[in-house]
Amino acid sequence: MNNNKKLKIDHEEQSIRRLRKLGLCGADDSVSPNMLGMICQSYPFVEFGILFRPDKEGEPRYASKEWVQRLGTVAMLSSDKMNLAAHLCGTRVNDALDGNDAFLSTLPSLGFKRVQINATAVNGVDASNLRQSVPTLVSLMEKYKHSLAFIIQKNEETKPLWEGLIQHYDAVFPDNVTMLVDESKGTGTLASSWPSPPKQYNIGYAGGIGPSNIKNVLKQLLEVTSSSDSHFW
Repeated sequence: MNNNKKLKIDHEEQSIRRLRKLGLCGADDSVSPNMLGMICQSYPFVEFGILFRPDKEGEPRYASKEWVQRLGTVAMLSSDKMNLAAHLCGTRVNDALDGNDAFLSTLPSLGFKRVQINATAVNGVDASNLRQSVPTLVSLMEKYKHSLAFIIQKNEETKPLWEGLIQHYDAVFPDNVTMLVDESKGTGTLASSWPSPPKQYNIGYAGGIGPSNIKNVLKQLLEVTSSSDSHFW
């Protein structure tokens, strides 16, 4: 192997190592929790995103309470290899933004490590007072700093929320707060371009990424993050 080829391979391997997690969203009652457990044993970098929206519970992509309980049992038996993220939608988001943590408090015992705040109208959320919700959300994230990490969906609609958080933290987020670049807002529309990660905090990328384009998208993400030491997901 010539030196140039070896350097290229080494660079690609270093880039791949910066990929923290690969998120798969929308697991529901049609999938066996045991199967997800088997996947995590072989691929511990995979994170399963479970959508929570009370008015759609039990529908495709929105798991039932009983299924989530079974998943939690599998997670607790996984030797910490199963990564679960609760993707909050609808009234679950509004409750969190109002400081109501009755639902959030149940998540750690079910094996959830991260919580994603999908504060957009298409996700059934009243997004009219996002800026005013910043202090309440900050308090909530502080309360759960040792048990849950928080993902803020970053797009034009949620700008009052994430801009408010950047100002509050002076652009340096605590370890349990990150952002997800998703202009599609969960509708599955592929982005035309991807932003470089900021220096102050880690981000993830989403929107229309699937089996048919994941290889090409990952190549693009490795390119836009090549000048950064930050991890992404």
